[in-house]
Amino acid sequence: MEISEYVNPEGLRIDGRRRKELRKIEIEMGKLEQVDGSALFVEGFTRVMASVCGPKEVENRSKAVEDKAFISVEFLSATFSTRKRTKMSKKDRRVLEICSIIRKTFEPVLQLELFPESEISIFIQVLQADGGVESACINAVTLALIDAGIPMIDFVCSCTGTYLDSFCILDTNFIEETAGGSILIAAILAKSKKVVSTQMKISRLKMENFTELLELVVDGCSRIYDLMEDATRKRTKEQLNSQTALIK
Repeated sequence: MEISEYVNPEGLRIDGRRRKELRKIEIEMGKLEQVDGSALFVEGFTRVMASVCGPKEVENRSKAVEDKAFISVEFLSATFSTRKRTKMSKKDRRVLEICSIIRKTFEPVLQLELFPESEISIFIQVLQADGGVESACINAVTLALIDAGIPMIDFVCSCTGTYLDSFCILDTNFIEETAGGSILIAAILAKSKKVVSTQMKISRLKMENFTELLELVVDGCSRIYDLMEDATRKRTKEQLNSQTALIK
């Protein structure tokens, strides 16, 4: 095995994981009461809360679409959530980029035609950032949309990987993401495994290495889907039990 600063001769990374190992994932749906749907998605030390309101009347009538719902996205990263401790405004390039990614990822997946001239508002808050933030945002939004009962053609699941020191590494933490490797963020439809969104950062990568990294990230998405599906079933069961208790 090649010597690497990030993968030791035993195949372990800085945080003790194997190259293809995910961080511990925790999911909590329905955590917020004043919205139609919400989800907390925790991956390692990265924590993202997403909430959904709607379908509802469009707040800005100029954005209303006659034959389908309009998606609005708001992103907030707590000042203390990142190691850089910088405050981002709504017009920050990074904020606008993430909002655009979320909108473009979910527009083809949501059945927006069922809600003409209405708005679905998505709010994302990064509580703690330690790598894989974009993927955590996508996963949290998927779960919040499901919790809100918004019809979707499939689960959208996302994962991040990097090609670093000749190794493909899954589910990157902050140190690995900032080490100068090629980073791939992918989102897939869980059942068909169709890739609906990809982002490359530092994309100087040979085709065979890109293919290997993409396959690894897609496999990571599939494993995350299993956990998301379990959380959704648990949430559905809780809601059914709650409704049954009210009837009694």
